[in-house]
Amino acid sequence: MYYLGVDVGSVSTDLALLDGKLKVVEKLYLRTKGKPIKAIQEGFKFLKEKYGELDIKAAGTTGSGRHICSAIIGADAVKNEITAHAVAALHFDKEVKTIIEIGGQDSKVITLSNGIVTDFAMNTVCAAGTGSFLDRQAERLDIAIEDFGKYALMAKAPVRIAGRCAVFAESDMIHKQQLGYNEGDIIKGLCEALVRNYLANVGKGKEIRPKVFFQGGVAANEGMKKAFEDALGFEVIVPEHYNMMGAIGAAIIAMEAIEVQGKSNFKGLSIADSNFISTSFECDGCSNKCEIAKIKDKDKLVGCFGDRCGKWSNSNIEFTKGA
Repeated sequence: MYYLGVDVGSVSTDLALLDGKLKVVEKLYLRTKGKPIKAIQEGFKFLKEKYGELDIKAAGTTGSGRHICSAIIGADAVKNEITAHAVAALHFDKEVKTIIEIGGQDSKVITLSNGIVTDFAMNTVCAAGTGSFLDRQAERLDIAIEDFGKYALMAKAPVRIAGRCAVFAESDMIHKQQLGYNEGDIIKGLCEALVRNYLANVGKGKEIRPKVFFQGGVAANEGMKKAFEDALGFEVIVPEHYNMMGAIGAAIIAMEAIEVQGKSNFKGLSIADSNFISTSFECDGCSNKCEIAKIKDKDKLVGCFGDRCGKWSNSNIEFTKGA
């Protein structure tokens, strides 16, 4: 008996397979590369080849691509990232009070009290502090992103870098390079700047209390963890499955949903072999002129996405000729 969680983000697609006792059996990290359906199928193909046809009792989805993923796999639960990350964190430690989550394209803060989400905030406007920004700076410095945090921990005199904006931070970092500062001091300064930016924007007005869980791909950066601890004045914990918490949370939520529903909608790992075709058109039903994406598995309509009113996404009706 297994439960599956799929977190489809703009940078990565994560899959977590949990057993009947909700222990993580398998976790997969795949680059989305703008093709979420292909990433999902790659993940399912890996699971199918390794385990065969698993007895998956329920499946859940989260992330920015959760709705398209739900239609593809037949999910039993579809939840936003806030709920999924909170559920996963509380599953591993009931004492968590704050979650700092920094992914590839956005960052979040979630506050909890007595196991309930009390507040949250997201930053989806500026890329400063996200995984993609750090990837770009690592590439500029010709340093593997996996070693970024180690360089930061070796710094003796970190330089101050403007971190309120990704463009300014990058320009300031380049300027410091040209002045001859060593890489460790620049990277530590960058980590400190990004933490200041996070606390001043995402964390503004939020009470960040311990225990704090640091989740998302950026949590692997030891320099960012240390910078948060220096700024907050207490320990910041990076959980074992820090980069899979969204997918784990989705799997747990699916398990809870199936206990109520009784029957799963999951289509099975065989969708790895399906031939999904995506087309689009502009709806002329109103002045919004929504761009609708239509996904089919051969001749069968899987789902429609992109409308504001629900005319297409809430219906599985077939399109008229020429639509």
